[in-house]
Amino acid sequence: MDPTFSPALHRQRHEFVINFVKSNQPKKVVDLGCGECSLLKQLKFHHEIELLAGVDIDRAVLEKKMRRLAPLATDYLQPRNDRLRIDVYHGSVTQKDARLKGFDLVTSIELIEHLSLADVKLFSEVVFGYMSPVAVIVSTPNADFNPLFRRISGFRHSDHKFEWSRAEFKSWALKVCLDYGFEVEFTGVGQAPPGYRENVGFCSQIGVFHRLGVREVCNHLCFNDAEDVSSYTLLYSKVYPSLRDNNILRRVLVSRVLHWAEKLGRRWVEEKSEGEGEERHGAPETPLPLDEKQTACGAAMKSLVEHQEVGELFWADGKGPQESCKLGRCVSVPLFALWGSCPQICALSGSLGNLRQLLMDDGKVKLSPDGSALLLNLHEQEDQDDFEDSGYGYAEAPVCPHSVEPEEDWDAYV
Repeated sequence: MDPTFSPALHRQRHEFVINFVKSNQPKKVVDLGCGECSLLKQLKFHHEIELLAGVDIDRAVLEKKMRRLAPLATDYLQPRNDRLRIDVYHGSVTQKDARLKGFDLVTSIELIEHLSLADVKLFSEVVFGYMSPVAVIVSTPNADFNPLFRRISGFRHSDHKFEWSRAEFKSWALKVCLDYGFEVEFTGVGQAPPGYRENVGFCSQIGVFHRLGVREVCNHLCFNDAEDVSSYTLLYSKVYPSLRDNNILRRVLVSRVLHWAEKLGRRWVEEKSEGEGEERHGAPETPLPLDEKQTACGAAMKSLVEHQEVGELFWADGKGPQESCKLGRCVSVPLFALWGSCPQICALSGSLGNLRQLLMDDGKVKLSPDGSALLLNLHEQEDQDDFEDSGYGYAEAPVCPHSVEPEEDWDAYV
């Protein structure tokens, strides 16, 4: 019986790359031989990445699958802190393209075995010499493992030009390190059954290459500007929404401000109504319990009430301050109360002055004449959908697991 893998072997290879990204946090990543863009689709959820690129020789497959890299609705509801651009190129990994120089990570997952040995030499020169990334992950089938697949005779795939043993892969990798100034560590995925692991190793062998510091000088000397060519065809490019875009930042900030202003304003009205009821009927024997969120905004409520007690409590249809008005009533919510009650507002705006300026430039927000408070019409807000808390973590970029998208069907290949 042939060995089986759980999770499937292709998933294990992708998970290896994802774990590397989590540990090393590269900002620029390119996947060579990206094919159906499956790895790119998972990597786009890792917010440390600012530029994600894919290259493949099969234009038809790219044009069919690259649209799956488009932003989702959640990417607009939960914008990233930093920018993300995704580029998909049609081209050969044996050709140089200046747009892919200087990346932090290059991945080549089950690719080189599809190249002729002459093209492998060009691949080495392009990836390790010309592109000169900080790190490279190369995975390829391990020929030592093949005898365990009793139903396979020859190579694992009809398009494979070769399949290296562990010794052959090691020989190639060490020569690359010597020629281009890298160091390598060997590992793999796909464990052999007990009793075979020492003899056959992993089903997919992996080399993780790290550039030595001297390569920065060598790369500059070895490759001049005359070789800065663009041999690839850009098929797809998309910039994801991020808080670096002032329009998006203002939209998210205004949503947060209106949400918290309504929350504070309604609670102030409720407490005021409860206080008037207690004066008429006496205080209840047991105070109503407050949940954690209510307790957290207690200080802001006190600031809101104190501000209103010394200032203007309510505004109604431009007729000036009134004690109460059933229709068209606005509550004046001090900006410093919003600033102190919501860390997200604080992180988004950076300062109370910036908060005031950003709100003054937005037509959805009404400020007091001196710009120190937000005028909130509670009856208008009842007709709007609440902008619910959606896990924003503005102190650090939110990470959305790749499982949020429906799982796709995978071929059971090795």
